[in-house]
Amino acid sequence: MKISKILVTGGAGYIGSVLIPSLIEENYNIKCLDRFFFGKEFLSSKRFKQNLELIQDDIRWFDPKILKDIDLVLDLAALSNDPVGELNPELTFEINHSGRTRVAKLSKEYGVPQYILPSSASVYGQQKEIATEESTVHPLTSYSKANHMAEKDVLSLNDDNFTVTVLRFSSVYGISPRMRFDLAVNSIVLDLFKTGKILVHGKNNRRPFIHIKDAIRAYKTVIESSKEKIQGEIFNVGSNDQNYLIHELAKEVGNAIMNNYELEAKDTHDNRSYFASSNKIENRLGFKTKYAVQDGSREIYNALKDGSLVYNFKMITLEWYKHLLSNPKISEEFSINGKLL
Repeated sequence: MKISKILVTGGAGYIGSVLIPSLIEENYNIKCLDRFFFGKEFLSSKRFKQNLELIQDDIRWFDPKILKDIDLVLDLAALSNDPVGELNPELTFEINHSGRTRVAKLSKEYGVPQYILPSSASVYGQQKEIATEESTVHPLTSYSKANHMAEKDVLSLNDDNFTVTVLRFSSVYGISPRMRFDLAVNSIVLDLFKTGKILVHGKNNRRPFIHIKDAIRAYKTVIESSKEKIQGEIFNVGSNDQNYLIHELAKEVGNAIMNNYELEAKDTHDNRSYFASSNKIENRLGFKTKYAVQDGSREIYNALKDGSLVYNFKMITLEWYKHLLSNPKISEEFSINGKLL
């Protein structure tokens, strides 16, 4: 089946604001459903006008009629990381689990042939061995637990007429129009730029990483793959050579940018520690990453240095949500049906 029109929920987020323009370049027609808490100026560009429809709504109560002409749903809408997830765990489950399950069920009901759920490798929690898609998961936070519950619910909908695929992404880094500095690599680069020093917590914790450009390439790979290869499947999305101990990651970033810097490592209460194998997506779909941590680190640092990227607290997701919730005028502006979040 040829895919023409795609609904991207959460399309104005860190990933979506890079993914949507890339899909438009491939001549896909896009509907973007988002609350636009972080703005929509970039996606409002005239160059997207013919191929992009912006819909300000919420996955928990949007009118499902928008699904009638859709060939594929990319369900990116979610509270986006562990700290935000713990701000209000009940809300995290309501959006990241129930909301996305609603999207998948309605997609099937309205005849959408294909649905892709971006999940997170954080569902692995703690692993002594390198985690594969067959490994027992150990989600430790509200964010990761909600992701895993959503995975189970949407995969149960998979059948011959409704192809469901789950993508467990490594921690993403790199530049986006909706920039985030609450991600490990991005945060380390910002520290170096501001202070010439790196402070990391949980130096021996383990994490897998992926450049945002490769994350976009992974989405396209799955979209372009045959139904038989992706139906009802889970794929880890990353690179085996980008599994890092956090203190080794810090050195990789620091060495890519400058010769002299100070590195300080502290303990953390964060017990998440895992590496993830990306053999399945490489062997089955032929996906390999092209970019390394050094590439992303230099890109971010140079953008900060030349002023094309300017830090503000809106780039820390948790801080921006707190700001929205604390300011009546702003919260009223972003509320839908009387609800902010």
